[in-house]
Amino acid sequence: MENNSRRRYDIDALRVIAFGLLILYHLGMAYVAEWSWHVKSANQSETLQLIMLAVNQWRMPLLFLISGAATHFLFNKLGSTGFLLRRLKQLLIPLLFGILVIVPPQAYYEALSNGVIEPGYLSFLWRYFSFQPWPANSFAGSHVGFTWNHLWYLPYLLCYTLVIIPVAHYLRNKQSLLKHWISGIKSWHLVLLPLLPLTLYGLFLFPHFGGINYAVVGDWYTHAQFFTFFFIGYLLVSSQAPWQLLTRLRIFLLFAAPACFGLFLLFTRTIEENSFPGQSLINLIIIYTNRWLWLLLVLAWGNHYLNRPFSWLPYATEAVYPWYILHQTITVTAIFKLRSLSLGPIVEPLLVLAITIVGCLAIHELLIRRIPLLRLLFGLKPLVSKGAAGKNPVPQGS
Repeated sequence: MENNSRRRYDIDALRVIAFGLLILYHLGMAYVAEWSWHVKSANQSETLQLIMLAVNQWRMPLLFLISGAATHFLFNKLGSTGFLLRRLKQLLIPLLFGILVIVPPQAYYEALSNGVIEPGYLSFLWRYFSFQPWPANSFAGSHVGFTWNHLWYLPYLLCYTLVIIPVAHYLRNKQSLLKHWISGIKSWHLVLLPLLPLTLYGLFLFPHFGGINYAVVGDWYTHAQFFTFFFIGYLLVSSQAPWQLLTRLRIFLLFAAPACFGLFLLFTRTIEENSFPGQSLINLIIIYTNRWLWLLLVLAWGNHYLNRPFSWLPYATEAVYPWYILHQTITVTAIFKLRSLSLGPIVEPLLVLAITIVGCLAIHELLIRRIPLLRLLFGLKPLVSKGAAGKNPVPQGS
């Protein structure tokens, strides 16, 4: 396996962009028509639904793919023990802190919106920390008594972290064979081969387990899909060969991905079910082809434009994890407080977005990055001396 000494700035930048997109997506969930969310605004948009649909097919696969790429670099740098300890520290501590401190306001405002509780956050917390089941539909996760809401990504990533360690050991022992295989990859391999396992998951796992349940346990279709993207990311950055292919494919992908999304809309929104034989299989193939082509498009153009040392990248690379942990609580709180003011469909979401950005920026800049305990709780590395500050860190929290 190639030990790439050159830093992959595009992977860092795509991670920042992917989490930024996640923040915008969660904001959109409050305003998109017909889709449920924790707290909804009175201003609903059907047009927004199309934009959200275009993104939600590949946004989480992109995050897990990037996480797999970051895992490759981190594992090769730290070894299995160091890698495991780093990941446990980066994932478990922020997850537990998030469940106990960051996420409860979301559950509180959701329960208020659903008319399950009376106002009073301290009373809510007293009941919340009993970890007993709540009345049905009080808030997401109320049936088990607590929730991790948007932090579900962390326990899923932790599972894949544990699984990848023996796999990474095996691949390191077979590095010459792996390098030979990846170096010989063709364009059609890159475009078509990942579609086979994804389609099989859709055929055999989805009918039994359904879509994501956010609970980790019993979520086998989701695990199969997300771990596949995670593992693909791990493999892709082990060689330059796939990226050379992506460079040549980037113009093709610029047209193929939107065209495939058009087919996706045709099959899911226009053509009636059971209109012709084999329709369900064709529909499945289109769904996963659309998902994979958009991922390839993002990777290809990201590598083309972003693989350079931007001045903003080191700061953003560190900031993105605390922003991810904080953002949804700020967004939910802002929507709940502002929606009664009837600010309209333009002013309200812009103001919520501004509050979310300013809130994340202020808390991170003024508190988290300066206080050692908060750095630990938000998954950041300890403060370093000025002499060591110029060293490039491995992407954190990916």
